[in-house]
Amino acid sequence: MKAHIKSVLCLILLSISMFAFAESNYQKPSDTVLKQRLTPMQYNVTQEQGTEPAFNNAYWNNESPGIYVDILTGEPLFSSTVKYDSHTGWPSFTKTLAPENIITKPDHTLFMERTEVLSKQGQSHLGHVFDDGPPPTYKRYCINSAALEFIPVNNLQQRGYGQYLPLFKQKPSTQ
Repeated sequence: MKAHIKSVLCLILLSISMFAFAESNYQKPSDTVLKQRLTPMQYNVTQEQGTEPAFNNAYWNNESPGIYVDILTGEPLFSSTVKYDSHTGWPSFTKTLAPENIITKPDHTLFMERTEVLSKQGQSHLGHVFDDGPPPTYKRYCINSAALEFIPVNNLQQRGYGQYLPLFKQKPSTQ
């Protein structure tokens, strides 16, 4: 019995340390570095709660398989497996890839009540989430391409996101 308890405790400690290690890998660079590394549009969107033009951004019509990460920290945020065309001109997703990497908060700007979506570690403004998406979640995460980096499925392993490869495995057809 003591050996079983010791094994469970070891697993818990390992899980906690892995979570802490994962969070520590996603650090927001200084503002000076951000201004050097980001385009003016990327800086405006992520740091000043800006919005890029609809239908004139990198990922609104991207149909390639892969994941989308925070452009500042690399935090995994969304998957192409839940991306859909919302006819808004921005990338839209029905759910997050890693809910622990997302923060939402009320946004009362522009005389509207909306819910802002931010990355947890980077505190990047990503966009907004609405309750008018398709089933089963009925969510529409309307996200600015300028806040994202797309990692194609064939680069996931080499970029350190190999744990998401199973999302893209072909399921055998049942004929």
